[in-house]
Amino acid sequence: MKNRSLFTQSLRAQIFCGLLIAVATLGLTSCQEVLYKFPQFTFANRPIPPSLLANRVLVGITANGGASGSLEILDALNDLRGNIQGTKLSFSISGYSSGFPDLILNFPSEITGYVYSNTLGDVQIVNYGKESVTGSAGTFPAKSTGLAIPPTFGHIYSAEESIGQLGIIDNSTGKSYGLNLPNVFQVVVNTGDSVVLAMVRNSNTIYRVIKLNANTPYATSTEAVAGVTGAVDCEPFNIPVYCVVAVNSVNPAAPAAPSTFDRPVNAYFSLDGNSVYVLNCGPECGGTTAGVTYLQNGALQVNTYTNNTPANPNAFLATLPVPGGVTAAVSDGTTLYVSGQQIQSDGLLAGNLSAINLAANTITSVTSISDGNHTKMLFADDNTLWVGSQLCATGERAARSAQGITDQTANYNCLTRVALPSGSTPISASIIPAVSQSPTSTVAVPYPNTNQNQFYYGDLTGLCWVQSLHKVYTAYGGQIHAFNTADGSEINNKNITVQGTALDVAYMDAATDAAD
Repeated sequence: MKNRSLFTQSLRAQIFCGLLIAVATLGLTSCQEVLYKFPQFTFANRPIPPSLLANRVLVGITANGGASGSLEILDALNDLRGNIQGTKLSFSISGYSSGFPDLILNFPSEITGYVYSNTLGDVQIVNYGKESVTGSAGTFPAKSTGLAIPPTFGHIYSAEESIGQLGIIDNSTGKSYGLNLPNVFQVVVNTGDSVVLAMVRNSNTIYRVIKLNANTPYATSTEAVAGVTGAVDCEPFNIPVYCVVAVNSVNPAAPAAPSTFDRPVNAYFSLDGNSVYVLNCGPECGGTTAGVTYLQNGALQVNTYTNNTPANPNAFLATLPVPGGVTAAVSDGTTLYVSGQQIQSDGLLAGNLSAINLAANTITSVTSISDGNHTKMLFADDNTLWVGSQLCATGERAARSAQGITDQTANYNCLTRVALPSGSTPISASIIPAVSQSPTSTVAVPYPNTNQNQFYYGDLTGLCWVQSLHKVYTAYGGQIHAFNTADGSEINNKNITVQGTALDVAYMDAATDAAD
């Protein structure tokens, strides 16, 4: 009887444990359904991803000196690497293995991303709905210093400075072309894939791509170059299809001027699609005058070339000198904000943000921002603009810090939060994170990177706006750092740090393609 009683107690204990496990499992399952519940009709009918995350930030990560790479997904709603239940410790894009993924071209509206590997020189296509690589978009013969893809995905354009070639992958025909353009380092394309512009290092000339049509037949590239005014090269050699041509942009008020441009480094297309704002780097890049040159899109169309004289219509609209410097730009439709650097009396460079009224073509304000080579600019929640740069510790602010000057200029980090003007409140800027090296009021960075530098995060190489959640995510000094847009304070990054070096970030679930 005693043995039977023990057996009965043991059986009851097993049943009770089983019930506990079942309840716990049901609880976790229910929790997952509640915590990561999607509406019946998702935004723009987007598919529910395997991770069940609705606010995803994609991170390009490298390890082992660039030999390997991965694409990790972070939960930007809860600032986590895994899920809330702890049943999944991390999420990643399946099928990705290319090394050093340092550039993510983000197209959330198309549920697609293109990721460039600086190690392999290839471009991989990522399906955001499936969270997996769907194939290769192509490989170029040399490393790309500038990559441009329109949201139509009809072409991929690559500037390969080391071999002096402008590469074109034509997805409509499945063919690739290499146009010879010595020292080309940057290429840009508009959203309609109708204007393609290329910039050349240490030059005051801009080039555009044209496609020869049935009315302009040429037997060889040599004949095409001779017949197309301003052409540098046409490819392929036999029966050429594409040419690269110098942009005709002469100021009618000063036709004898040597050039309209001054060390152009990039271009920004107007929101209405009518204009191109060419960013003239000027003194920061060894030139004379920084500024913005306005060009008309209609004169730069890929398919508008004819043999008529003049072959290339004049694209010039206006030029505005910008003493503060110009290397990056973003616009809200009425104001063009440009960031760059200005040479100081001691020979060092200092960062500035210049606001340009597009209607009046005048500079309305100039605001001091972080030093360095400015490459990242985007709008975010709470009426803010964020500007990121690299090599900030070589500018005027770092020098002032070394001299013991302890005001705001002593903060030489690479991210600036700009509070845009509202009503009677003027524009203002603060460098993020806010640090001070004053002996009486030392303020260090809140979450140092592995180098344990207490006052400097390093280069900012990735920046994205987590729309409507009042956050921006960054790849900052090789690690993930997130900030509140309301006040610029940093979010604890303990649960979003990554293994390896973070190179770039992108908000996969943005409402538009403008979040990066």
